[in-house]
Amino acid sequence: MKKSIAFIFCFVLIGTLSAQVRSFTAPKVYTEQDTSKKFHTVSGERHGSSFFEKHRFPEVEYVPGDALTFDHYHTVDVMYAWYEKWAAQYPDIVDLYQIAESYEGRPIYQMTITNKSTGKDTDKPAAYFEGGRHSGEITSSESILWLTQHILTNYGKDPEITHLVDTKAIYLRPQNNPDGSNLYLHTAQRNRSSVKPQDNDRDGLLDEDPEEDLDGDGIIYQIRKLASTEGEKKKANFIIDPEHPDEQLMKRVLPGKGDYLIFTEGIDNDKDGSYNEDGVGGLDLHRNYPENWRPDIGGDLTGRGYTQYGAGEYPLSEPESRSIVLWMLSHPNISVVNSMDTRVPMHLRAPSTSKAEESMYPSDLAIYKEMDELGLSFTSYPWAGDVYETYSTRYKVNSMTGDPLKPSPLFGHGPDFGYFYYGSIWYGDELWNNGAMKDYNGDGIYDDYDGYVWDKTENGGNGFRDWEEFDHPELGKVEIGGFHPKFFGQNGPPWQLEDWAKKQALFNLAMAKRLPEIKIDDVKVEKAADGLFNISLTWTNVGGLPVALEQAKLVKIVQEDRVSLVFDKKLIEGYEEAIVQIVAPELYDKTIYSGYTDRDEQKSVSFTVKVNSNEEIKGKIRLSSTRGGLHEREIILK
Repeated sequence: MKKSIAFIFCFVLIGTLSAQVRSFTAPKVYTEQDTSKKFHTVSGERHGSSFFEKHRFPEVEYVPGDALTFDHYHTVDVMYAWYEKWAAQYPDIVDLYQIAESYEGRPIYQMTITNKSTGKDTDKPAAYFEGGRHSGEITSSESILWLTQHILTNYGKDPEITHLVDTKAIYLRPQNNPDGSNLYLHTAQRNRSSVKPQDNDRDGLLDEDPEEDLDGDGIIYQIRKLASTEGEKKKANFIIDPEHPDEQLMKRVLPGKGDYLIFTEGIDNDKDGSYNEDGVGGLDLHRNYPENWRPDIGGDLTGRGYTQYGAGEYPLSEPESRSIVLWMLSHPNISVVNSMDTRVPMHLRAPSTSKAEESMYPSDLAIYKEMDELGLSFTSYPWAGDVYETYSTRYKVNSMTGDPLKPSPLFGHGPDFGYFYYGSIWYGDELWNNGAMKDYNGDGIYDDYDGYVWDKTENGGNGFRDWEEFDHPELGKVEIGGFHPKFFGQNGPPWQLEDWAKKQALFNLAMAKRLPEIKIDDVKVEKAADGLFNISLTWTNVGGLPVALEQAKLVKIVQEDRVSLVFDKKLIEGYEEAIVQIVAPELYDKTIYSGYTDRDEQKSVSFTVKVNSNEEIKGKIRLSSTRGGLHEREIILK
């Protein structure tokens, strides 16, 4: 009792002292949260502007409503509000935590969904799904939000989802780049990933030439200028698409063979003859992974090697990507990952730098191809496959030159890290298609022509602004127009949002349902003569994946499945004098290493134990599988 009283007194005293200490630093309020501010600011020292006029888009929900619907996009704060609400509403199956801080210090939320009463998340097979790495590719975040709500609201109602949550762990990160997403959703600006200053044009200046919303409508459209000077004519690389009758679509041609120059809205801030080539940020968090990383442009001093635009200073140089990799490495129980982007509708996977047949185990590739087909059954995307060949050559021919397209490497890419380094099923799926719902002109290519026709016939023409004359402060007479960059180009109009978010989420859910699943078939304890007992365990992997891909075995991200007996420490002390002696296996290490359990494979192991007592002995038999989970059963020796 005295100890308890002392503890309570100490706690009260510390609490009292803490209450008397107040910070003289006001809690940080980000500009998107401060409605009194007319400008959104970004951190970091740059040679261009760090503040941009706020703009509210009718396609976006800025304040959480009473019900979550997917007829609008949602800001980071709205998403976080729902995650906080769900964490309070479903405490038995949800943990919500801040996994990291972004470059600007914003919290990065992550949620774990699992039935806590059936064990810890780290003791179960797991899947990880993420969106929002690229600032403007916000449909990916919406898919994570949709999936989260779907799992939580169907737990206890849908038998498959209930079983999934009871036996597996699902990790969900809706926004891995809140800085960039906030810039995108609260201003006319766009950027690739992080807002960290970056010298994109390698002129020694940082972010000095961003886009500008010249006509003040809150949207950065394109500018087309009819080439008039000799210098402009040499550079002109666009013509009005002759296949389209209303002279709205532009077609790229070789420099000097065009009539027009195309820019995005803005001026040439650094007077180098290029427009908007060095805006806010420029790093690419999806080129910052350690597998097959290459230096950014200019980093190869020979001029004969490979570089990767947006790679960062070194692998995992950015807190957002670093937090993913460190989380994954501390959670090797994860077998399935999808870290999503937009806007090529494709189930996208490794390899990113080589042919699959040259670099992947055949059995692993076969599983990936199964997943490709599984994805297509939900989404009906035009493509599913690897980055190096399928993505790079999906149109077969360069539309400008007529040359056949060749495979092209992508370095520091998430799917390559996921397979080659981490040994998992890892996709980097892309959602949305710029409105190219079908091949309207029958040319075998899903392109701007098809998106334009669909917009006019199905979307009320809201995705394309017809070209209008404008007096440019530097270029004189130009025209502004083109596709809406945010809610048609990178992401669909809001009435299309739920369809794309849902079908992608259901594919991710289907992959999670295929996680390895160890089922204990039988535990037997048979008494023999002279105090000997034979103990056997039989189990089957009834899941849709093996507990380890061949690549996972190679890189040692997973251990072999192993079985051991667990008794009270006092019972096994004393070697030959111990009350409980494990006779077989005979080796000092009494663990049985049983390899890796394939899907539909059944395995059995057995121990022999000698008991030097007439008392009933209780213990456990434990099966430990890195990606198959931890499983224990009580045994009684009597």
